Amino acid sequence: MGMDKVIEKKKGLRPKHLVWAGGVLAIGLLLYLAFFNQSGSAVRAEEDKITISTVEDGLFNDYITVIGQVEPVTTIYLDALEGGQVEERFIEEGAMVKKGDIILRLENRQLYQTIMGSEAALAEKENYLRNTRINFESELIQSRKNLLDSYYRLTRKERSFEQYKSLYSDQLISREDFLQAKEDFEYETEMLKINKLKARNDSLIRVTSMQTLENDLGKMRQMLQLVRERLDNLKVKAPIDGQLGMLDAEVGQRINEGQRIGQINVLDNFKIKALIDEHYVDRVKRELPATLERNGISYSLYVRKVYPEVRSGQFEIDLVFTGNKPDNIRTGQTYHIKLELGESSKSVLLPRGGFFQSTGGQWIFVVTPDGREAVKRSIRIGKQNPQYYEVLEGLNPGEKVITSGYELFGNNDRVILK
Repeated sequence: MGMDKVIEKKKGLRPKHLVWAGGVLAIGLLLYLAFFNQSGSAVRAEEDKITISTVEDGLFNDYITVIGQVEPVTTIYLDALEGGQVEERFIEEGAMVKKGDIILRLENRQLYQTIMGSEAALAEKENYLRNTRINFESELIQSRKNLLDSYYRLTRKERSFEQYKSLYSDQLISREDFLQAKEDFEYETEMLKINKLKARNDSLIRVTSMQTLENDLGKMRQMLQLVRERLDNLKVKAPIDGQLGMLDAEVGQRINEGQRIGQINVLDNFKIKALIDEHYVDRVKRELPATLERNGISYSLYVRKVYPEVRSGQFEIDLVFTGNKPDNIRTGQTYHIKLELGESSKSVLLPRGGFFQSTGGQWIFVVTPDGREAVKRSIRIGKQNPQYYEVLEGLNPGEKVITSGYELFGNNDRVILK
């Protein structure tokens, strides 16, 4: 009986080994994806090309920095009271002026013609008044003469009537002669009444007419005076002491009535006009304090006026000094001003950076403790100043965050640092 033959196992890879190896690789890949992609998609970034800042715990100063330009606290504008052509300039821009100084002179031929016309009309009115007065005097004389004649005739008729009355009672004259004497007397009596009434009415008319003419003549004189004052307005004068800051009028230029041709700056004090982003329109109020640094010296100011209009996303404010001001301050200078919006408070502080433009302050990339990556985290930001954001939720002091811009990170949830 023969012995059984021992069959040796073949060495090398068999198909079942390949199956097992594939299963192990699949499991390993799944574990890798589960471990490394547990926070979503990732993007790689070179650490030296981004800015990583540390969240701090400190005092939050509620202020903003604004850029302001120095202006005189009072500016008086020069508007042409009369139109005309610039004939001569006596004072140049930047010169100091006193009240009443003639700055320039205008020429207006039409105004001269108006004055001559007014003077001619006044002379004509005065001649008419003079002639009317003469006529009234003549009429007054005639009226008095008429009254005198009436009195004279009435006296004679009354005497005749009395005589005829006596003769008629003695039957020495006829009844007809008596009645005629009586009628003549009664006629002259009525005529005297009429002449008296006429004289009184003529006197009233004369007084009223003369008063009207005098009033008209007075108005014409006032009008001529006003026209002559217009002639004086052709000399543009300084209304106040100060500096002629701007003069927009050249010799030969035509200036219209009411046209603004310059301004005078009162240099006894200055204000600073600043533009502020409309984001702060509800927080900027009158009396808010502010400071500026100049040559190592701090100067105090306060908000004197807030302009309500918002233009191009900005609104204006006026600030004035509360005490000393820079010695070399000049109109037109630009200052960086620290405007305080509220009191300082202890807060979690996040340094400002370009990330805010991409996230709106709603989230940020927080660096993990091992420093190998940064993970997106939701946060809530409150106030802000030129250096820090006030963190209300989502970050703790000591944590590190990416504060540079996020434009290259896309929509990824993690940033792998290398």
